[in-house]
Amino acid sequence: MDRRPARVELYARPRAAERWPAASPVQTGGGQDVGAPLRQTFRTGVDLTSVTVTVVDSEGRLVRGLDRERFEIFEDVAPQVVTQFVGDRVPVSLGVLLDTSDSMFGERIREARHAIDRFLFELLDRRDEFSILAFNHVPRLVTGWTADPLVVRPALDQLRPSGATAAYDAVLAALPLFESRHRQRAALLIISDGADTASDASAREVRAALLRSDAFVYAVAIDADARQPINSRVNPQALREITDPSGGRTEIVRSTADLFEATTRIAEELSSQYLLGYTSSHGADGQYHSIRVRVTGGDYRVRARRGYVAPDGSRPCATPRAPCR
Repeated sequence: MDRRPARVELYARPRAAERWPAASPVQTGGGQDVGAPLRQTFRTGVDLTSVTVTVVDSEGRLVRGLDRERFEIFEDVAPQVVTQFVGDRVPVSLGVLLDTSDSMFGERIREARHAIDRFLFELLDRRDEFSILAFNHVPRLVTGWTADPLVVRPALDQLRPSGATAAYDAVLAALPLFESRHRQRAALLIISDGADTASDASAREVRAALLRSDAFVYAVAIDADARQPINSRVNPQALREITDPSGGRTEIVRSTADLFEATTRIAEELSSQYLLGYTSSHGADGQYHSIRVRVTGGDYRVRARRGYVAPDGSRPCATPRAPCR
């Protein structure tokens, strides 16, 4: 969970106990300046706990346009005062983790490339940035933070499926990227058609690392009825155990052809979220704190992260695998 100074309109993220001196432009591979229009507005030294919130109605439809007074936040059961609130779309740094194991060979990888291209360049906001990491039995960074199709498309075209699936290792490899991001919100999208068969890390380690990150996680599980005799069938429940506590969710599709609809729903959600901030009384105590968000005045369901581990200034890293703060 990110703890940051006041005013949550800034799209350049400070690390814990640090301040950015100025918002600097991000140069993509094609020379496109994707950072210049963004404003630096953090000015005071009050640390906030920020929470990204998704609200849906009883029919599962996204709810927009709610005001600050409708939201209640509880940390460790105690009510908190919502001191910062943004109801408009806040730009996001999105890490895309694409499974390139053997089972993605042929039409699957081609359809996945097309879906990612449409998602990034048609559905996301032009102010967003993204980084792509491919994984089979090892994770590999394909692009750093960019918004340039001239960087992303050739990189995606070069991907060739092979090997086993190490999704947990890929998530842990991606989390440190958010330390150098240039947008306020942080999100991961995992696209995979196989169960994790090759990670050194466990799901428990991934969940622990996410508690020390402000990233929320989406996954698209390709659970096809007809399988190639390679690797193991995807485990949606294992993905849910990673995505749901972070405030994200897992989509299940039956083929890569369905990725278009799944990524459209995720893009709509990214454009319909609220960003809330409150000042915790616990400070940098290195402890776990639960979070619950509630919306009053209607039959609403809320998704937000369920808790976080506060930074601990006395230790450089909480765990060997977790990103340092």
